[in-house]
This record gives sequence, C-alpha cells and structure tokens, in this order.
Amino acid sequence: MRTQVAIIGAGPAGMLLSEMLARAGIDSVVIERQSRDYVLGRIRAGVLEQTTVEVLRALGLAGRLDFEGHVHDGMKIVWSGRSSFFIDCATHVGKRFTAYGQTRIQEDLFAAADRRGARVVFNAEDVTLSGLDSSMPSIRFRVGGEARELRCNFIAGCDGFHGVSRQSVPAGAIREYEKIYPFGWLGVLAPTPPLDEIVYANHPRGFALASMRNPQLARFYIQVPLTDSVDDWPDERFWPELIARFPPGMAAGIRPAPPVEKSIAPLRSFVAEPMQVGKLFLAGDAAHIVPPTGAKGLNLAVSDVTYLARAFTEFYRAGNRAQLDGYSATALRRVWHSVRTSWYLTNLLHRFPESTDFDQRAQEYELEFLKASASAQRALAEQYAGLPIEGGIDFLRSAA
Repeated sequence: MRTQVAIIGAGPAGMLLSEMLARAGIDSVVIERQSRDYVLGRIRAGVLEQTTVEVLRALGLAGRLDFEGHVHDGMKIVWSGRSSFFIDCATHVGKRFTAYGQTRIQEDLFAAADRRGARVVFNAEDVTLSGLDSSMPSIRFRVGGEARELRCNFIAGCDGFHGVSRQSVPAGAIREYEKIYPFGWLGVLAPTPPLDEIVYANHPRGFALASMRNPQLARFYIQVPLTDSVDDWPDERFWPELIARFPPGMAAGIRPAPPVEKSIAPLRSFVAEPMQVGKLFLAGDAAHIVPPTGAKGLNLAVSDVTYLARAFTEFYRAGNRAQLDGYSATALRRVWHSVRTSWYLTNLLHRFPESTDFDQRAQEYELEFLKASASAQRALAEQYAGLPIEGGIDFLRSAA
C-alpha cells in the first residue's frame, strides 16, 4: 500500500486530520490497532472550546453538535464554607464553550469517513515504523495474521500516550517533561439531569466536578487516592461522597442514578519536545497530556491536527516546507499555554496530601483573590477559553 500521509490512530485526532487532508485532495490511510467498536466505545472528554467548534463547522461536521451541544458562558467555582463565583468567559473574552461528548464527535467523524470512502485499517497488530529520516518511510503491521506494509511521504502519530509513534523515535531525539499528581479522578457517567452549569468544587474531602453530556446525561468526578480502584467505590459510597463536596443548594440538584460508565484516571502533565522527528509528526495525546481540570486534551488535539493539515496542504499545493518545519514550534506554543492553565487549576482546586497548613491557607486566599478581582477572572477566562489558532482556519473553508 502507498499513500501520501499515513495516520496512526483512528481517534478524534487521526480521523479529523484524515478529513482535513481529504478536503485538500491529499491521500491518507489511517491505521488503528483496536476495532472500530472499541474506538467508539471509549468514554472521553466533552467540553469543546469555541475554536474547536469553529473548526468542525468549517468542515461541515457540526450539524449534530449545533443541535445537541449545550452552550456555556463560563464555569462556576465553589469551595467549602464560602460563596461561589462564576468565571464568565463570554463577558470577559467573548468566547463560549460547548458540552458535547467525544463519543459523539467520533461517531460524526466515522460517518464522514464512510461517506467519502476513507481507507481506515482496524485491528492492526505489531505495528512498526521505519525509515523516519528517509524519502519514503514505511509502516509494517499484521491484520488477521497477514503481514502488510504501507509506504508514505509522511507519518502523523495520533495514537495516544501509549501508542507506538512516540516510542519509535530514536533515543535522545525527544525531551520529555512530566509531572505526576498524587491523586486520580473517579469519573461517573450517569443518565440523570446535570447541574445547570459546569461546577468545580474545592472541599476538605477533595476536589469534585459536575459536567454534562446532554440534558439527560451527567458526568461527575471526585478526587480519590491513586491506590483506590473502581471496586472501592460502589454507587452507595460514590453518590453520598459526591453530594457532600458541593454546597447544599447545588447538592440538592444531584440525582443519583445507576452509572453507565465508571472509571479512575490518574492525573499527569506531560509534554514531548519537539513534536516532529524526521518524517514523523506527533499530535494529540501522543505528544502531550494535560490534567482534565482545564478541559484541554481534545481541544489541543484539534489545534495540533489543524496546524498539521495546513502544513501538509502548503507542502502539496506549493512545495512550501516552512509550515511543516515550523509545526512543532507553532503547536507547542498553544500546548504549553494549555498545560499551564490545567496545572494552575489543578493546584488551585485539589487537596494535596503533602500540603502544609501554609499551603492550604495560600490556596484559600488565591481563591479569595480570584473571586474579588475582575482582572484575575478575565485572565483565567482567557486561558480557560483557549488561544486562537495561529494563522486562522480559512484554509479549511476554502478546501471544503
């Protein structure tokens, strides 16, 4: 098999890049180690920055999102014994964000791929990358016991933190920055009406978050020790603990229901620099991980592949390598902005087991400062709403 751009990973990053390239007349093949049903069944993020929504609209992929998505002006912060306050992104920076589950985006992208007859290989085993510095890299893999090889001009690694793409980079070619947090998030997806707003709670018992997927599907999280497992948190323990971390007025609006999904995710910040080695370009979780506190993971994946699609378009249309060569530097500016925002919110809202009394009081007064200062709220609103795509997205509209 031959193609211009080989894409490793059929998650949102890989399928969105494939769609963008197809609109520009660039051939691609997507290789995924899991089945299509497995990819569709993954429960992930669901808060989309306005920029992400605009990218999907530019591609004509936002019909269901605009119909089903729940638009928010900002997010609310509450903490024990004090009044809440609202970070109004719409007022401060003129941006809103939309609650729309990543599963829905994955469905929309697969439907678009089916309409254009995209080449997507599922259940690919023993995937190996070679010739990253050559004129024609190759990817070898097996499907149903049959060995196959895909030759290409470039490889886009969109296969996540544990994928083969970053692991294929020669030792020393990439520097990794990582911070592991001393707790995890227990997440529950339940068929129950969500709270009216996205609410972040700082409580002596630990952090909690109330989010949503649609008017009848809520997403809740609580901070738990890394040593805990899902079995440690049956429903009869989870719901009372969740309710206890919200003020009484909000807690009264939480209606327990048997969850459709329950999982625990450790929290980490991770960045790999550079995001390009030879003919391999990393995007999304293959290059960086952010704590979900800032709701940035999926949005960063979208900006990565937007930069990458524009770079490939410039190369194949005009032979211009400038944006390909500058991809890593451009993408990393937005990445580190989002990493910093997620790190700040994680430190602001969680209870750290090693915190001293001084640390705790400093955190409380940081919250007091944020509540009282319109300038501080504007700064956070700008960070939370997300930076714009450098250079804009007009090339997507022209391609479409």
